[in-house]
Amino acid sequence: MTKQIAGHLLVECLIEQGVTHAFGVPGESYLAVLDGFHAYHDRIRFVTNRQEGGAAFMADAQGRLTGRPGVCFVTRGPGATNASIGIHTAFQDSAPMVLFVGDVGSDFRDREAFQEVDYNSFFGPSTRGMAKRVERIDDPARIPEYVARAFATAMNGRPGPVVLVLPEDMLVREVETRPLARVEPAQAWSDPGALRQLREMLLEAKRPFVIAGGSGWTQQSAQALQRFAENWKLPVGNAFRFQDTFDNHHPQYAGDVGIGINPKLAQRVRDSDLILAIGPRLGEMTTSGYTLLQAPKPTQKLVHIHASAEELNRVYQADLAMLSTMNAAARSLEVLTAPTSLPWEAWTASAHADYEANMTPQAMPGDIDMPAIIDVVNRLMPDDTVYTNGAGNFASWVHRFHKHHGLARGLRTQLAPTVGSMGYGVPAGIAANILTGRTVFTIAGDGDFLMNGQELATASQHGAKTIIVLLNNGMYGTIRMHQEREYPHHLSGSYLQNPDFAALAQAYGYAGVRITRTDEFEAALTDALARKQGTLIEVMLDPEVITTRGTLSAIRDAAEQQRVKSAAS
Repeated sequence: MTKQIAGHLLVECLIEQGVTHAFGVPGESYLAVLDGFHAYHDRIRFVTNRQEGGAAFMADAQGRLTGRPGVCFVTRGPGATNASIGIHTAFQDSAPMVLFVGDVGSDFRDREAFQEVDYNSFFGPSTRGMAKRVERIDDPARIPEYVARAFATAMNGRPGPVVLVLPEDMLVREVETRPLARVEPAQAWSDPGALRQLREMLLEAKRPFVIAGGSGWTQQSAQALQRFAENWKLPVGNAFRFQDTFDNHHPQYAGDVGIGINPKLAQRVRDSDLILAIGPRLGEMTTSGYTLLQAPKPTQKLVHIHASAEELNRVYQADLAMLSTMNAAARSLEVLTAPTSLPWEAWTASAHADYEANMTPQAMPGDIDMPAIIDVVNRLMPDDTVYTNGAGNFASWVHRFHKHHGLARGLRTQLAPTVGSMGYGVPAGIAANILTGRTVFTIAGDGDFLMNGQELATASQHGAKTIIVLLNNGMYGTIRMHQEREYPHHLSGSYLQNPDFAALAQAYGYAGVRITRTDEFEAALTDALARKQGTLIEVMLDPEVITTRGTLSAIRDAAEQQRVKSAAS
């Protein structure tokens, strides 16, 4: 057996696991791995990023798109801490990912050597931590074992990130070990007794409601979910930022259950007598601050289906908790026989009618009509477009007015952080185009874009093309909205003096366009679709237009009325 250095073996192990791209910022602590990428450049591609946070977001997007762990490489200390935002996002969003951290040599360890960090303490696994597992590889002969375990851990149960620490001296030692075979996620099947109980609960219900989302969905499981919903004529809502789980065009779709929820949908969830939560962990955003379902015991009967035993009965005490992966759960549900008539057909129809009515926008001030712009996007963008965004009020325009076709068609079309990480959309979109070649539409805010806008240089270097619509209102809009509600007229910290974003995009190799009126947008988007290079369209948005449901003035006035009412009482 031919000897090779450990850094090359590590790259071979990644290839064996089916990895075609790794994202990262190079560091001297893992030069041997970079040399491995050079040796195997015809089988795996190292994408050079400009900042570790952007690299980690790209790996997170890779995990969501492929269902297998996204891969990120960073150097010790500052490199790892910069990447931690991506680890936190992957953890809360349940995205499979493996972060490799080049570390100080073994002979320097525990002396607070240059850039040394205790990674177990920093990333340490816990119910509120950042990683599912943190391990150091000291013996190069065990690299295949550690890599295979990292991939299995990242995919099994509730998916999430794993951190592997690589001492610099270990990577240059010679080994004869060979990679282990590709690992596949284990499937947890629904208990037949629980399925019978679920059927009985459905037969007793008058107003059932399905909340679908979370990770682990495939085309087959999404199709099975759709057949289950159709058999039982159930209304289906998608959990926060998992809007592509169930087809938004389907006549049983009720809308997204998340931030800025349709008030009628929120009331429908409260009025339901049976909630079937299939996949989501029912976090703060999906439950509107744990109010749609009261914690720890909801007023509605609750069936919670999740791939992780640790998530079941963790926040909510379910009437029926089912441990199952989404592939197994959906396939089990679709064979549950339904009666020929069901008492909630009108309930389901009205849920979809409420969703369609919510697509009608209200009038807003200024020369930019955002619903009209999203309508142009809906007409011109291909059906398989990947939509990405970071965090901010700007995302609500796409969330409310775009309809995702859903995973039942075989393609994930939404990449958005449920954890609320600013700066996610730009790198996630670039990764999506590099990995799939599909058209990518990113919506960003001015504050959000400047978190990771430097990754446009990565896009240009690696031939990626995305279309970015950047809403420039000169402020951190979400923070300003909360300030107007809680501290009206006390502007502090949320104002932004911005660069010329169109010119900045051009400096990175993108086309840059600025529009100030709605009627300029269609031509700008048509041109962007035709270009070989990426395009940033800067939209100058009236600062008064803060959300899809109101203006800053309206928020301020409502808050003042509430204060007067509270003072009077």
